[in-house]
Amino acid sequence: MKMTYKHFLGLAIIAALSPAVISMSYAQLHLEIAKAPEQAPKIAIVPFAGDQTIYPIVESDLNRSGRFSSSSKNLPSSAQIDQINVDAWKNAGIPYVVVGTSKANASGGLEIHYQLYDVEKQTYLLNELLNVPANRLRAAGHMISDAIYQALTGIKGDFSGRIAYVLRNPATPEQRYTLQIADTDGEQPKTVLTSRDPILSPAWTPDAKKIAYVSFETKRPAIYLQDLATGQREVLAKFKGLNGAPSFSPDGQSMIFTASMDGNPDIYKMNLSTRQLERMTNDSAIDTEARYAPDGKSFIFTSDRGGSPQIYRYNFNDGSVKRMTFKGSFNARGTLSADGQKLAIVHRPTGSNYKVAIQDLNTSIVSILTPTSLDESPSFSPNGQMVVYATREGNRGLLSVMSTDGRFRMNLPSEQGEVREPAWAPK
Repeated sequence: MKMTYKHFLGLAIIAALSPAVISMSYAQLHLEIAKAPEQAPKIAIVPFAGDQTIYPIVESDLNRSGRFSSSSKNLPSSAQIDQINVDAWKNAGIPYVVVGTSKANASGGLEIHYQLYDVEKQTYLLNELLNVPANRLRAAGHMISDAIYQALTGIKGDFSGRIAYVLRNPATPEQRYTLQIADTDGEQPKTVLTSRDPILSPAWTPDAKKIAYVSFETKRPAIYLQDLATGQREVLAKFKGLNGAPSFSPDGQSMIFTASMDGNPDIYKMNLSTRQLERMTNDSAIDTEARYAPDGKSFIFTSDRGGSPQIYRYNFNDGSVKRMTFKGSFNARGTLSADGQKLAIVHRPTGSNYKVAIQDLNTSIVSILTPTSLDESPSFSPNGQMVVYATREGNRGLLSVMSTDGRFRMNLPSEQGEVREPAWAPK
């Protein structure tokens, strides 16, 4: 499949789907470690007493962070709450140990007590007691992983997050395209909607309670906003021509999107309370794929106004537009990290190779991140340490999650079709 700028524009502004809302699980993604870091600090996850669910989740989470090598097998000694044999762990070269217990509580859930021990300093870094409903064990495992990750790195963990994606399955014509949401490890998938026709450009609201998408169900593209808890939805944009590529302001008060109501694809801003519109760009080129900056003071977008697709920044304060990318003849689908310091783009270094690259906005250095050659739709994790993107490996269309330093990568394929259009939910 050869990708062109028109291809990327189509991904951003065209979708067709049915209004069906389904809460059942659909197709689960499967986690495959594609590249592990050569060296990573070891952390032992001692099986929790009375538990067979939570500690394997913690072990898996820490392994797929790319920052640690965790294991619950072949450990040098048993360990329990408040009982750590320091010499045994030192001799094994394991600097961190996690121990815990699980038992029923009075409300019908579980009481989880866990500790994180620093062997070298001989001190407990975490010592927490959680009361967890019986149906929230996976969430509890991810919460514990988040806490351990932050205690050891100083960076908030993202294991409790969610990823939206589109599954394409030609084997089921009535549900050929499915918009799903799953945990970041691919578990607990939930179907938001299904359609015979393509679904593209999912976009989260800042509170992660709603998701926007584009629909052709009225014979013209329209942007819908859907409440994930109730399934209720509303039309946000159904103007003449194209309506697509929605992005919400950090305060949730406005949306920018691509529209061609005035003849040419440009960026428009909508006040979500009043539905008042403001045209933000007015150029003979194609302007699309707008994304708010984390501080809400600007947005980035893709435009070919300079002769080739590149990323530009629009400043709300004075209406100025500044080009951001210069390396290469193709840069599109830009997205900013939560701290505003990194820009992820689809970059074409040569020929028909399309890779995810990271541009440091302080130095302007562009680093190609991915080893594959048909990559699209990068999306940062909330802590900025990982990027999820869609790619192809052989005949598989799948999601990959890669650390921004390039040391770790995992694949999330589905056995029931190919996976596209990922969007990492904000915290």
